[in-house]
Amino acid sequence: MLKSSSSKLWILMITAFIDMVGLLMVIPLLPFYAKTLGQGGLMVGLLVSSFAVAQLLTAPMWGRMSDAYGRRPALLVGLAASAIAYVIFGYALQLPHPLFFLFLCRLVQGAGGGTVSVIQAYVADATEPEERAKALGWLSAATNAGVAIGPVLGSLTHAWGVQGPGLFAAGLCVANIAFAWRFLDESRDMQEAAQSKADTTKRARSRDAIVHVITHSAEPASRLIWIYAIAMGAFQGVTSMLALYLSSRFGVTEKTIGFFFTYTGVISVLTRALILGRMVDRYGEVRLSRFGSMLMAAGIFAMAFTKPITDPAHVAAMLGGFLPASAVAVLPYVPLALAVALLPLGTAFTFPCVTAMLSRVIPGNERGLYMGVQQTFGGSARVVFPIVFGILFDLAVPLPFLLSASLVVFTIWLGMNLESYVKPRVVVASSAG
Repeated sequence: MLKSSSSKLWILMITAFIDMVGLLMVIPLLPFYAKTLGQGGLMVGLLVSSFAVAQLLTAPMWGRMSDAYGRRPALLVGLAASAIAYVIFGYALQLPHPLFFLFLCRLVQGAGGGTVSVIQAYVADATEPEERAKALGWLSAATNAGVAIGPVLGSLTHAWGVQGPGLFAAGLCVANIAFAWRFLDESRDMQEAAQSKADTTKRARSRDAIVHVITHSAEPASRLIWIYAIAMGAFQGVTSMLALYLSSRFGVTEKTIGFFFTYTGVISVLTRALILGRMVDRYGEVRLSRFGSMLMAAGIFAMAFTKPITDPAHVAAMLGGFLPASAVAVLPYVPLALAVALLPLGTAFTFPCVTAMLSRVIPGNERGLYMGVQQTFGGSARVVFPIVFGILFDLAVPLPFLLSASLVVFTIWLGMNLESYVKPRVVVASSAG
């Protein structure tokens, strides 16, 4: 049995890490599978969005289930759905209608992915308010370690055949279920959950909460949900096009795309594990989230204009032979690496802080519900943005990046003056402790 919040967090981090390893074994391959089937940016966007559609529909259900019956059973059921999805993915290209089965695996996996809100609520249950941004950062570090390792395992297991990555990911998921069943204790106050479940007159409904966010957009919780949704949609829309972007401009293939994910994953892990906590202590969640959004917008904007040099020998001659043509050809990869690095840095500072602030401005008995609503709004953005960005990408490569950067800048304006809502809760929590 787990005795402390830190031990609970470590167990949850291991669970999230294994889950993300499985996910990132298969995600980098999707755009290349679509290209193999003769599809372009729009179809890739639809594949990405299908996951978000299922997540959108199930996230509030997972939130209500975890509020009423506990975080642990909701998480276990979600992991089981992911295992089924990986098996479908493993055999999708070998079946008569591969595109249909690719969509099916994304829908099943998205349904299991609705448990993101459950994991966030679990962290909020197990930590003090002023420590939640750090805890969410550590959790994100664990998942991003999976981002770094998953693609490498995907490449290695692909040597077993096209079904290798999916089946290996499914095996990891089954092992993860066993691990969580054995070591992950319930974090929810089940006595409070029973009272909340019995008192139907006071139990908040997800539809009412969604309508409240729309009709009371100026309230702090609503604004935080909108910030999360718009920024997440803008980021997800761009990342859904990254494989096609890197392929069309820099010749990246399914054999080399894993290195890109490993690069971003390592940066995310180091930032969230070593830097985020200190930055939260020094600058606070509101200021740090704005800084993260600025970094993210800058990186996305720069990627719109980063491209290789078409004639390195000519450029080398213009430089008077100061650099050989081979070195000139590599030069564009330096700004690309810097621009790409700003994305994991920006998301590491933005999303954990926004989620931590949201956990403070809502009562504990509705925490799972509103975390689910946050994922619902984020899921709506993840449905729409990849499709729109896929259309824009087919028209002109820079367009989705320019739109995404503009939307992230808009969230900075949307989050102005949030200090007045967050600071008083920090003072109360610290004085109570």
